Amino acid sequence: MRFTLKLVVAVLLVRAALSAAAGVYEELIAATQTGNVAKVQSLLERGASVDTVDDLGTSLLGIAARAGHGELVALLLARGAKVDMPNRFGDTPIMLAALNGHIDVVKRLYAKGARVNRSGWNPLIYAATGGHAAIVELLLQLGADVNSASDNGMTALMMAARENHLETVKVLLSHGADSNRRNDAGRTALGIALERGHEKVAELLRAHGAKQ
Repeated sequence: MRFTLKLVVAVLLVRAALSAAAGVYEELIAATQTGNVAKVQSLLERGASVDTVDDLGTSLLGIAARAGHGELVALLLARGAKVDMPNRFGDTPIMLAALNGHIDVVKRLYAKGARVNRSGWNPLIYAATGGHAAIVELLLQLGADVNSASDNGMTALMMAARENHLETVKVLLSHGADSNRRNDAGRTALGIALERGHEKVAELLRAHGAKQ
């Protein structure tokens, strides 16, 4: 009887601990999503991991970078967050910041060692996809490969052309982007622009010697 009682107590204590841990996890993710610096700091000081990830494998730093929470990004970096930790899709914090147009976060992450060149999808291609010409310019100045390609052969120029981001196309061409490179499906940036009816982008590409 005494043994059974001890076992029941032990089970209840384990359940309580698991419940408390789940509560802290939910609080931490929610606070990071909303940019609540004080709350995140408090939870980290209570023992929460700075490299906690959400259901998609996105780290706290990735969540904060994606939302443009610069102050929170600074806190997480100061606490030792892994700067290039990818989520399940391979997206790193600097990629998420670039895609969503948060140039100050991109600068901060780069200053802490985030890579601008990586195999496959990368910050430059993401910035071009989002049409963030200033970030594209910044990344190129930081050494990003203008002709780098994704896993299916899509370059930053192709993505900018597909999404009709004229200013971004201009920036990429000014840095020597190859307008006649083909993706894995055999399509060029010009062909992609024409398929989508982006006439101004197509005109600009033709002016730089692009062919379909």
